[in-house]
Amino acid sequence: MTSAYEEMVPVPRVAVRFPLELPVPDGFVVDEPATWPHTEGRLEFIGGKLYYMPPCADLQQDTSIDVATCLGNWQRRNEAFVVGGNEAGMVLGGESRGADAAVWRRSDVGQHRGKFRRVPPILAVEIQGQFEDEVELRQKAAWYLDHGVEVVWLLFPSEPRMVVLTATNEQQLGVDGSVPAHPSLPGLEPEVAELFHQIRSRG
Repeated sequence: MTSAYEEMVPVPRVAVRFPLELPVPDGFVVDEPATWPHTEGRLEFIGGKLYYMPPCADLQQDTSIDVATCLGNWQRRNEAFVVGGNEAGMVLGGESRGADAAVWRRSDVGQHRGKFRRVPPILAVEIQGQFEDEVELRQKAAWYLDHGVEVVWLLFPSEPRMVVLTATNEQQLGVDGSVPAHPSLPGLEPEVAELFHQIRSRG
């Protein structure tokens, strides 16, 4: 079955709408990474179905590392928190997503176990990819908020702009703004331009 996930068939782009549903492999366990299919791309398990997205293109890649740099530098001044990136895997309510970045309280996650984290992060970050629109990102944000995440950042590199969402509030921000303070994330108030540094530096 593994080879079936690795075999690629070229088709016209207009014939494909992402995310694609994949068959759930035999022996699949949602919080056991070794039981997930081995394929180039991003996988999530939502509503009992396994979904595939292709690897990140350049705008998403560059923004992802700028976000990770910002959060990583902040975490080094705030050791009570853990920052995850590289499709930060979490299992919440029996479903699994991989955020572009996420922040947890260190006391909530405990020691490393080599598995997906099973507690909601305080912050989840999603960056628009080549085959995603704002509706899809907002659906992801709603999932995070429904599963206990306190704040979600949605970033749109092609514009560039971002949306900050909580269960009770939404704020639209351009590159001349700064991210509003959140009581659970002391001192995390970056300039929006900092999160799009590489894109802006290339004009």
